[in-house]
Amino acid sequence: MQKTALIAGASGLVGSQLLPLLLASDRYARVIAVSRRPLPIVHPKLEQRIFDFEQLEEHRLQLIADDVYCCLGTTLRQAGSKEAFYQVDFLYVVKLAALTAGNFAAQFLLVSAMGADATSHFYYNRVKGDTEEAVRQAPFRAIHIFRPSLLLGQRPKKRLGEQIGAILLRVLQPVLIGPLRLYRAISADAVARAMLRAAEDDGGGIRIHSSEAIAREGDR
Repeated sequence: MQKTALIAGASGLVGSQLLPLLLASDRYARVIAVSRRPLPIVHPKLEQRIFDFEQLEEHRLQLIADDVYCCLGTTLRQAGSKEAFYQVDFLYVVKLAALTAGNFAAQFLLVSAMGADATSHFYYNRVKGDTEEAVRQAPFRAIHIFRPSLLLGQRPKKRLGEQIGAILLRVLQPVLIGPLRLYRAISADAVARAMLRAAEDDGGGIRIHSSEAIAREGDR
């Protein structure tokens, strides 16, 4: 029986690569995209849910799906403050997990970040780690956490720091071998493909996908 997918963050770097894959997949008869503004795409499978993420609780009955893909995320600079960053990268993600688990979703697939660690001295990494730990508590049959290195791809909004980092990593890519392979930049498309393949495995439990593993899975 075909399933329903729900994606949050479909306008972002990974989400914009993932949404077409979900729509093209024979696994899904319906794809629900939750966003604050309409997406520039029309498809017979696609159902758009337009509302602010502060209103998730009010729209919980519209969040019924088998597989939930969470591609929400921002940066401290883009958010403008630690509080705004925390709202997007922790509160929205954890609320989405709680509500969809309450609606009996089977799988939750989360884009986190390399270095996520609840004990980190770096605020960004600490929030990512706190988010992962909170999501792990939700009663899904399977939870997949993806920790990519620096993401390559075309963002709707340019991030100067990431552009410089991407150039440097492309130059250094040939020498990042052995244990250093973990730090190779990775395409958003590879992350999207790895997420769909993880869902298709229909396994159980909690699985952490390192950036190197994502690259392998995305190229299968």
